[in-house]
Amino acid sequence: MLRQIHSLPGWMAALFVTLLAVTGAMLSLHPLQAHLQSVQLAQGQATVAELAELAKQRYPGVEEIKRSADGIVSVYFSENNQVQRVQINPLTGAEIPEVHPSELFRWSKNMHRTLLMADTGRIVIGISALCTFILSISGALLVAKRAGGWRHFFHKAQGTQSQRLHVVVGRAALLGLLLSSSTGLYLSAGSLGLISEASEADPAFPDHFNDNTDNKAHATVPLGRFAALQSTDLRDLRSLVFPSANSANEPYFLMSNQGAGYVDASTGEMLTFEAHNTARKIYEWIYALHTGEGLWWLALVLGISALSVPALAITGVTLWWKRRKLRSEITDNSAPENAETLILVGSETGTTWKFANALHRSLRRAGQRVHTAPLDQLEQNYPSARHLLILTATYGEGSAPASAQSFLSKLREHTGLQSLRYAVLGFGDRQFPKFCQYAYEVDAALQEKGLQKLCPITTADRQSVQEFARWGQALTKAMPLDFTLEPVEDHRKTDTFTLIERIDYDDLTDAPSCVLRFQASALQQKKGGRRLPTLPHFEAGDLVAILPPETSIPRFYSLASSASDGFLEICVRRQKNGLCSRFLHTLKVGDTIKAFIQPNPHFRPEAGESPVILIGAGAGIGPLAGFIRHNVHRRPMHLYWGGRTQQSGFLYQEELNRYLKDHRLSELNTAFSRENEPSYVQDRIRANGDALRDLFSKGAQVLVCGGRDMARGVQEALDAVIAPLAMDTQTLITQGRYREDVY
Repeated sequence: MLRQIHSLPGWMAALFVTLLAVTGAMLSLHPLQAHLQSVQLAQGQATVAELAELAKQRYPGVEEIKRSADGIVSVYFSENNQVQRVQINPLTGAEIPEVHPSELFRWSKNMHRTLLMADTGRIVIGISALCTFILSISGALLVAKRAGGWRHFFHKAQGTQSQRLHVVVGRAALLGLLLSSSTGLYLSAGSLGLISEASEADPAFPDHFNDNTDNKAHATVPLGRFAALQSTDLRDLRSLVFPSANSANEPYFLMSNQGAGYVDASTGEMLTFEAHNTARKIYEWIYALHTGEGLWWLALVLGISALSVPALAITGVTLWWKRRKLRSEITDNSAPENAETLILVGSETGTTWKFANALHRSLRRAGQRVHTAPLDQLEQNYPSARHLLILTATYGEGSAPASAQSFLSKLREHTGLQSLRYAVLGFGDRQFPKFCQYAYEVDAALQEKGLQKLCPITTADRQSVQEFARWGQALTKAMPLDFTLEPVEDHRKTDTFTLIERIDYDDLTDAPSCVLRFQASALQQKKGGRRLPTLPHFEAGDLVAILPPETSIPRFYSLASSASDGFLEICVRRQKNGLCSRFLHTLKVGDTIKAFIQPNPHFRPEAGESPVILIGAGAGIGPLAGFIRHNVHRRPMHLYWGGRTQQSGFLYQEELNRYLKDHRLSELNTAFSRENEPSYVQDRIRANGDALRDLFSKGAQVLVCGGRDMARGVQEALDAVIAPLAMDTQTLITQGRYREDVY
């Protein structure tokens, strides 16, 4: 529901909200311009009496003095039967050249207030302000929910590039957008008469002047010594109206920040005064917060926040379209009452739907009648169904995703599912503390309901196509049904890379490893009249997706190099049934591959000087070696790595020894499982408990790369080591100090 609340006003008002934001950003420059044009006064530097005397001497026909919230002082005077206006320096009375608003500014102001459509435009503007407010509140709630609570609100954004940009820009602009929209909503309500607009103070005209229509008496006190004007600081002045030339004994009318009153033209005393009421003060305070008048720095903040709206609109619409497109790809969807197999999907951003679509097509090809729908659309009756397959993501801190908000409550009340056999595939990110928590809750609820499992629950880290494929193999055996799970294709554009160097490590096992270095093959850039190959941008820890021949399913490998190294480097262990690893191990220098880069920004050391603990096993050393290679500032880095044999299976041995000598690597701890005294990397961690606790007390962060079983053992070992510090790995994950890239 929260996502629908966020999406609906965004769609309804995207154009108007963007127009409102762009014109608001343009208007936000005016307070700064006025600030630079005006003479800034200190409190107590001058009084209204001094200014009035100065204006009267320099402009004998003065009728009124005004001071804007930005500090610009204007004098209106009569000359040759015409009213003239000049801007002056309030301390000297000298005229200041006036900067007139441009046509573009005036157009922007009218567009921002009424869309050039009078009252109809005011209504649209009010609705747009309301939509902006709703979008800001719902967006903040969505970010907090996805991050796992408000305390993680500003943690590094996860997801695709569009998702990260939408979150980062939205968070940065949140306070500004909330302030602009809430104050704009109040002002719109006032202009439309929905709330009463507070009027300015209107003091009663002094009674003893009512009948004095032709009094020519002269003032007994000089204007510059009027007590009422002397007691009013010039910074508080809004306007001072002089008596007319034909009735010099009429009182002066003074409007200040405190209120309004009439000043006796003979004695300079305040005759009547009325303070601004609370409603008026609130209105003026809200008006200043919205326009930035008198608060030029706030206007700039609001203007910068407003400029985020086009970016938010573009990324928001892009994300909505992708979610809708992925879901709409389901074809040949059988009716619920006719389906033999049910596929129910829990998705937040839409990515789970591409896996559901692949599963749907595979089962249809096998002759099954399949009904695929969101988890929330659980029906009461499925008379033909035999299997229930659930693919669901987890949102934030273990919550249900957008399309599964009511599933568990519906399931508890359901009475007709017990005959179904089910399987659950959970999608998530292991960097979140409650990885696939909702999938586990669904699995437990189905068991409690009495349904029988087809196969154990499976989890896929960051949309792993390999886990999806393994789950499909388990389904094939359990259903039983003769079908091949259709692969989830990735249609991103690939580049061609040529192998320029390979380093082989034959560790006397059936799973040798090698380090492969590639150069870009595509001619993408001109330099000095020649076309030279260039690498796409990437950093160590990012992923390269390689497409083996005769398949469109990429296999992902962690990068051991950055583009600045001039080559793309990976470390590959040959797997017995690994299609891609076996292909890579057959490559000769000069052979080419097709691949694309997938950024993996969460897996790299955070900036700073705190120690970094790198832990890996086997080919997982690749990105860790890349981090050390680029440690040019000699930040403390401690490597724990496990291999099989020291003599022929010590990956990166020469390079690591070189890094120890030049202090890019502070410490190297190795473990070998097929030596006379076998050990594993977690054994080294337990043995070095004291040293590790000292590093963690200094704010150390951990990066782990390798197999899932190794990563699980490392977590258990570290939990034991840091328990005396009242810490555990889940706490470190929450703090962003423990990151994994496991497979």
